[in-house]
Amino acid sequence: MLIRRPARVTRSAGLAVALLLVAGCAAQPDTDSAGSTGEASSSSAAPEATETTAEATEETTAPASQSPAAEFPADTSADTADPVDPEGLTVTAVRAAEHEGYDRVVFELAGSGTPGWQVEYVDAPSSQGSGAAVEVPGAAFLQVTLQGTSYPYETGAEEVARGPVSVSGTDTVQGVVYDATFEGTSVAWIGTSAEVPFRVSALSDPTRLVVEVADAG
Repeated sequence: MLIRRPARVTRSAGLAVALLLVAGCAAQPDTDSAGSTGEASSSSAAPEATETTAEATEETTAPASQSPAAEFPADTSADTADPVDPEGLTVTAVRAAEHEGYDRVVFELAGSGTPGWQVEYVDAPSSQGSGAAVEVPGAAFLQVTLQGTSYPYETGAEEVARGPVSVSGTDTVQGVVYDATFEGTSVAWIGTSAEVPFRVSALSDPTRLVVEVADAG
């Protein structure tokens, strides 16, 4: 009888331990549920952050898309540059086009190197060879002198014909007149509706001189 009693006590203790383990396992899901709830809260907050980022991006990019030509870094003072390695440069084409905020006139040249230039407003256009008055449409006259050019019979290129150049669809540019080549310079005039700011640049492949005039008003 004395030997069996301890055995009964041991079984009771084992049952108590088992009950404690079951209670512990039953309490564990509450901890996981709390963790799952926390993750759900983080996920629900994500779209708000995304919307805020998108709004900030749109606010940053909107001004540029609304006014791509809001600024025209130029003035009305003379613009000059020296020629760089000119070889066989002859003006073969002149064209004009309208862009947002400005008009562009392009002088395309055969040959290599870069022409020099002097671009400035003049009171009365006159031919560089004879000094005769040249009629140019517009209220203001932008004289374009390309330097380092050659006669077409020296280069074999076909030069733009002397006289008015066909221009249409432009806003400020009222007309362009070309005056051919004389002693290493080729002259043209851009007639504008007012004395507006302008800028000059050179491009290659093919060689081009670009004059851009801001919209008037």
